[in-house]
Amino acid sequence: MCGIAGYSLSSDCDVDRTLAAQALLAGIAERGADAVGYAYRNGGGVHVHKQRSGASQLLDRVEIPQHASKVLVHVRDYTKGHPTISANNHPIRHGSVVGIHNGIILNDEEVFAEHGFDRAEPGMTVDSEAIFALAELTESSPKALERLRGSMAAAWIDERRQGLVYCARGVGRPLWVGESKHATFFASTGLALEVVEHYTGVALRRMEIDEGTLVVLNNGRVAKRKRFKPARDFEERQLPAVRAPSEGQFCLERLATLAAAA
Repeated sequence: MCGIAGYSLSSDCDVDRTLAAQALLAGIAERGADAVGYAYRNGGGVHVHKQRSGASQLLDRVEIPQHASKVLVHVRDYTKGHPTISANNHPIRHGSVVGIHNGIILNDEEVFAEHGFDRAEPGMTVDSEAIFALAELTESSPKALERLRGSMAAAWIDERRQGLVYCARGVGRPLWVGESKHATFFASTGLALEVVEHYTGVALRRMEIDEGTLVVLNNGRVAKRKRFKPARDFEERQLPAVRAPSEGQFCLERLATLAAAA
């Protein structure tokens, strides 16, 4: 069970980018402690930082440029792809796509073989890469997500598509979106969005995304919602949503201190 989060902000949004990312990270910190990372788009490229630790070891060092308007955040409780190999940890890059995932893709090897994909880096085995390989190949077609078998809530940025952030919910994993006039946030839980509201002062219209939905964010708003039919012919052992409670508690307490000092 991992945690994903992120945002798309308009150029008119004056929210502190770093504090917003820290709030999201603190809000999902309890969902995994095997690795942590974040990515932001700065101009044409996506910058990625990740490390093998819980969120508590990264929270103070998150740094997002104030002009960056697209961010992805992840905490990992790994299932496939050992975290000692950095490329297995999230955010994951496959070509022009950088993404994060919560869930388990059971047919990733079949997807790679069917399309002749190569792993982005030697030694990678993480199942999540299949999502972003398909997204790059098909330019984020929702129909392509139907090829995946397993549980999924995911988000990604395609460097070829200036301004866009993609969020998708298949089956078996939650995904929430919170909208305001100039900002849209997303996270694995509604509670994480409440943390964002508290520390940024932005009031959000929160809603859980339906299964089989791809949401396209652009310039701080939900630009499109597209439907797809996720595969349901699989069984997965259910995992508890809270995997690292001490990480969550520490990060929320530390966030309060960081916000007070800002």
